[in-house]
Amino acid sequence: MTTDAVSRPSGANQNLDRNQETIVRYTFFERINHWIGALSYIYLLMTGLAFWSPYLYWLAAVVGGGATARFWHPWLGFVFTVSLFVTFSQWRGDMAITDADRAWGKVIPDYVQNQDDKLPPVGRFNFGQKLFFWGIFYGIILLLLSVVVLSYTEALPWSLRFLRYAAILVHASVALATIGLFLIHVYMSAVLEEGSFGSMIHGTVTRAWAWTFHRTWFYQVTGKPEPKQ
Repeated sequence: MTTDAVSRPSGANQNLDRNQETIVRYTFFERINHWIGALSYIYLLMTGLAFWSPYLYWLAAVVGGGATARFWHPWLGFVFTVSLFVTFSQWRGDMAITDADRAWGKVIPDYVQNQDDKLPPVGRFNFGQKLFFWGIFYGIILLLLSVVVLSYTEALPWSLRFLRYAAILVHASVALATIGLFLIHVYMSAVLEEGSFGSMIHGTVTRAWAWTFHRTWFYQVTGKPEPKQ
């Protein structure tokens, strides 16, 4: 199981490659940017749901009321977008999908069941994390396009009114899709990869954690040759 692999390495594996010494996973700037994006997204989630349904309008009261939420929603959207594009500039190489990722994707049920010993080695991010990243990235682009249309609806000629309707549909449906991705991301980081959430706070992981969940990345950052499969 995952916990055993991380916290109690034993036998031939009990060596410097899989002990509790730590290695850096996220830099200070990466962590600051991540939490700026995360907190701004949570604000967008709450206010967006408040605008979407009268049954959820109470969420606006939590963040200062309807007028306050309406004022800050687009500004926090801008903050989140900037944060996301900064993340893209930092991680675009790490987020490239490889053949190893496709092999990992074929055994996702083993990952969900915490059978980590059956998973092929992966780099800094696994296939699920990469799908989440690209889903959010392209989702934000669609949301931005819809915002542009909705911001200038009065300038649209009547013959192009379908763009207004399409923008409303895109904005609502893509926003709900990102909420689903966000919930999966929280579950993956807090439950499936024990210790992942903490690494985004203090920036480090144990060598045992790195070897268990991101073995190819472990060998890359430690400078050790990766054994052939």
